[in-house]
Amino acid sequence: MLTIIRVHKIFNEVINIISAIIKLIISAIVLLLVSAIVPGFSVAGFWGAIVASIVIIGLSYLVTMLFEKGISPYGRGFVSFLLSTIVLYFSQFIVSSIDMNFLGALLASFVIGIVDAFIPTQFR
Repeated sequence: MLTIIRVHKIFNEVINIISAIIKLIISAIVLLLVSAIVPGFSVAGFWGAIVASIVIIGLSYLVTMLFEKGISPYGRGFVSFLLSTIVLYFSQFIVSSIDMNFLGALLASFVIGIVDAFIPTQFR
């Protein structure tokens, strides 16, 4: 009985890791698609998009931990949109494979929000 529980826990951990990798790949593909659509926003190659996705996920996590607690449920959508824009914009200073202006970050955040409504890529 104990071995079945251990195997089940290991299996769940493997599934969680695979799920995270799939979400990371989807995030990178979304960044590449957005860079093809949105003027003022560009990502250099698939591996650049992977690195950018990792950085954006990390920055988003930090920003969420800092600011999400005090936001009312009614303003959460707009505030999340603005925070996503800021995270995208500042990620270009960490990852050299991303280049954008603020308007490009604003438009990219909007397009990513629309895509995310249909294909969720956030880590929850």
